Amino acid sequence: MIYLDYAASTPVSKMALEVFQQLSKDCYGNASSLHDAGGKATEILTYSRQVLAKLLEGEQDGIYFTSGGTESNLLAIQSIMNGLPAHKQHLITTKMEHPSVHYAVRALTRLGVKVTIIEPNKEGIITEDILTKALLPETGLVSIQHANSETGIIQPLAKLAPLLKKRHILFHTDAVQTFGKIRVSIKDLGVDALSISSHKVYAPKGAGAVYMAGNVPWKPLYAGTVQENGFRPGTVNVPCIGAFVAASEQAILKLDEQHKLDCHIRNYFLQQLKKQQLSVRTLHDDDSRHLLPHIIGCFFEGFEGQYVMLACNRHGICLSTGSACASGYHHPSPSVKALHLSDRDALQFIRISFGRLTSKDDIDQLLHTFVSLQNEKKGE
Repeated sequence: MIYLDYAASTPVSKMALEVFQQLSKDCYGNASSLHDAGGKATEILTYSRQVLAKLLEGEQDGIYFTSGGTESNLLAIQSIMNGLPAHKQHLITTKMEHPSVHYAVRALTRLGVKVTIIEPNKEGIITEDILTKALLPETGLVSIQHANSETGIIQPLAKLAPLLKKRHILFHTDAVQTFGKIRVSIKDLGVDALSISSHKVYAPKGAGAVYMAGNVPWKPLYAGTVQENGFRPGTVNVPCIGAFVAASEQAILKLDEQHKLDCHIRNYFLQQLKKQQLSVRTLHDDDSRHLLPHIIGCFFEGFEGQYVMLACNRHGICLSTGSACASGYHHPSPSVKALHLSDRDALQFIRISFGRLTSKDDIDQLLHTFVSLQNEKKGE
């Protein structure tokens, strides 16, 4: 099997698996328990908070562990809005966000929170002008993803943050797709809250984290919760968190090396598309976009994305038509439609994403499949 869907989930690294197994055997106590086994679990959590805070260039007290990216987004957004005063109950987010953000938004709307969903320009970017026009005196929170998991488009958060800081508006970002892939610094981005997940950094599924700066007046979504300082209920998954943090350290350590590899694979793929005269255009055709190196959004002329995905799957190649969390719905992705495309063009979208184990041979096999599809089309 050739796996080219790293943006959906990564394989678990040998090191992360070893940490998970070791902690499962040696650290099985409940971190809420007062005996020595519970104390040992608490020590692992404390150490994990220290490490993750350092990787994000934030404060240890700002780290709250969760079960993954979806819960991180839900709890971060809803807890912040829960803590804001009545005159600051306006939330701004974008059309391209992960479904979990829109779940949170719908729940807040039912509670009376005013929500504005903004669209990017034709390059997929939220500009300072677009954001400024949406701001109201009662705006309390803005949530904009760091980079889109389907298109790979990176948002200029550091440019947007000053607009919000001077108006005392809180800023949250979903950094699930960027953490461990490019540098993610709380200080440099200028955000107040941030969400990340374990299974995007070669760790087991089941862990994630939210960072909340000290100035964020969040309130627990579930009253009476004691775990994670009231941030979320449920027994804390210490082995999974330990593996998550260990994998995060490894990802950051290899950041430059992996970035070079991703760029090399990406450039090879783009060159071969032209060389083999394939009717495939990519989002990289527009130099005005700042894109993640490991994600390539493509449009295969004459084919719906779902058909290409299934054809590749028959050849043992895994790729995607967009966000895995929205799969099963045969309609244009909101993230792709936000690029001001027609339904026809948006339905042609496929996503190729690669990682540590991706080779040129994998790309050659993908290209061979593309050539076969194109030849079949010509022969009709």
